[in-house]
Amino acid sequence: MSTDSVFAEINGKMDKTITSLARELAGVRTGRANTGLLDGITVDYYGTATALTQVASVTVPDPLTLGITPWEKNLLGPIEKAIQASDLGLNPNNDGKMIRINMPPLTEERRRDLTKHVKKIGEESKVAARNVRRDGMDQIKKLEKDKAVSEDDAKRAGEKIQKILDEHIAKIDRMLADKEKEIMDR
Repeated sequence: MSTDSVFAEINGKMDKTITSLARELAGVRTGRANTGLLDGITVDYYGTATALTQVASVTVPDPLTLGITPWEKNLLGPIEKAIQASDLGLNPNNDGKMIRINMPPLTEERRRDLTKHVKKIGEESKVAARNVRRDGMDQIKKLEKDKAVSEDDAKRAGEKIQKILDEHIAKIDRMLADKEKEIMDR
């Protein structure tokens, strides 16, 4: 194993952390309709818990409405129940063909709660990225111990790993700031 392979592995793992954060942030409700909001909802489909997106199409007909059209009409009831059972605070309207969800405006208190939740998610992502850095530093120390790299190369590798971490932390901070602005603006 070389330092380059360690850098590639660290970059890949940190990029996965960023992707995971983006997915989690998409599920945080803002005042606007967003199909990512329903990603975590599962529906009872013939006795199996199935992701909503696998049994229906989810659309955004306008900025304040989500439309859910099930592929089978008998799923309207289970989809409606799954949405009501979720902690999203949404009230689905079933017209017999599709389910519409009007996004209620967020209260100031709810907005503050959501920003706290977003910060918590962001902090978890930063911890995950720092853990990846620690693992990378351990690999570099092992390479140095095994005499695969010199002490100077190990020091430079450690600095490069720190730089990779700093770039990813900055990206996480930008994503969090954007999401907090989105929550507070609407």
